[in-house]
Amino acid sequence: MEFIRNFPFFSIMLSMLSGIVTSILPKKAARILNAAMISVVFILSVILLVYLNKDGSYFVYMMGHFPAPYGNEIRAGVLEALMAAFFSVIMLLSVLGGHKKLEEEVDADRHNLYYILVDMMLSSLLALVYTNDLFTAYVFVEINTISACGLIMIRRIGRTYVAAVRYMIMSLIGSGLILLGISMLYDLTGHLLMSNIKQSITKLVANGNYHVPLQITVTLICVGLAVKSALFPFHAWLPDAYGYSTVSSAAILSSLVSKGYIFLLIKIIYRVVGYDAMIISGILNIFFCFGLVAMIVGSVRAIRENDIRRMIAYSSIAQIGYIYMGFGLATQSGMEASIFQILSHGATKSLLFIAAIGLTDVSGFSRRFADLTGSGFRNKIAGAGFVVGSLSMVGVPLFSGFISKLLFAEAGILVEGKSIPTLVVLAVSVILNAIYFMKTCIRVYTPWAAGYYEDQRISFKEEWSYGLTIIGFIAVNLILGCTSQPFLDIIHKGLGTFS
Repeated sequence: MEFIRNFPFFSIMLSMLSGIVTSILPKKAARILNAAMISVVFILSVILLVYLNKDGSYFVYMMGHFPAPYGNEIRAGVLEALMAAFFSVIMLLSVLGGHKKLEEEVDADRHNLYYILVDMMLSSLLALVYTNDLFTAYVFVEINTISACGLIMIRRIGRTYVAAVRYMIMSLIGSGLILLGISMLYDLTGHLLMSNIKQSITKLVANGNYHVPLQITVTLICVGLAVKSALFPFHAWLPDAYGYSTVSSAAILSSLVSKGYIFLLIKIIYRVVGYDAMIISGILNIFFCFGLVAMIVGSVRAIRENDIRRMIAYSSIAQIGYIYMGFGLATQSGMEASIFQILSHGATKSLLFIAAIGLTDVSGFSRRFADLTGSGFRNKIAGAGFVVGSLSMVGVPLFSGFISKLLFAEAGILVEGKSIPTLVVLAVSVILNAIYFMKTCIRVYTPWAAGYYEDQRISFKEEWSYGLTIIGFIAVNLILGCTSQPFLDIIHKGLGTFS
């Protein structure tokens, strides 16, 4: 079974090698290789998850078998394996669901480049999940940023160029803060491996040394990752980036990219700084405040939108706010709720983007709500997918969104001084979610006038691959919603060994 311990390394390198090979393949072969590679990574991740879940253990893989401080380390536990499996299956469904639109929106000579960017994106996400080295994490943060920027602007229309520039500016600000924080941390501790840094920080805190520099260093890294994950008020780049990129890009960006940064932040909280030290620093209280505001502001802006894709994009701001609000509760249950929210939002938001494109395709390619009237009848599988995603976002039982909101309520009610703000804002957010998502569902299932886009009906037989993708997303959502306990057990077990 020792061979299985190579799987994290294999997954990262397989993604990177696939990108290199893709550059010389015809576009159809590139698409097949991309799907095959993501499938293999998913299988490897599931095998690793089963292997580690038997006893809830973890292992450290030394690159080149060189020990610290010279070697680079990969650390894999049940939580890392779960995230790797989840990221790969969502990316696979996102790419498959939007591949037809890719033919229409991206020049044929750029399809290879698109799949190279997807490969690099997956490799960077896997590296952020598995790495135990802060500088390696920074390198893959930059690979992630470049890949995301390319996925936004590859459509080559005016709005995507503007969106890509805004994204790059904000991302570079975040990256700069992260690099500055890592440099200061290295200066204070002399280490880059996360476990070694934590040992040094523990000694510094115990001796009362460098309290202010440590506080500034941790703040810089946390703010940098908050900027890159679009926490309010650093969200201005998000609506255009998600709203005008290709549908696969929007699904990947909204579901996975920000979650990679958030997962890295969780590792820094537990494995670099230490959870108790983070609570004492007060940074989690700041996350709590900004998370609550994001939950309201994102939903209010979504209500005001008349463009279905921008509405879904603004909804992401609110959903990211949930995650940071859970961090701010400063409890184990709050952290577990936030991690489950990563899974729930990833499965639901990609479903909404993929379903929305099916509705706009049968509405004269218009994204305005008035033109979407009756689109759920003209494309039944897209309509069903959008309804499921909407119900999950609102928090209706059976779907993943219900579980995450229930977990946040249970976690919040136990925290003195934060229970009332948490429950009030949670309730208001659910009501606001219901307003704009149910309004859209009613619109797409409102009967339309005779002859209104009548010739644009799409059946499951015509779009069977798209239909299977929607069904896959719905299945993931129902699995998370109806059989959530095994996932919660893995999250609880993983956090127990995370530090």
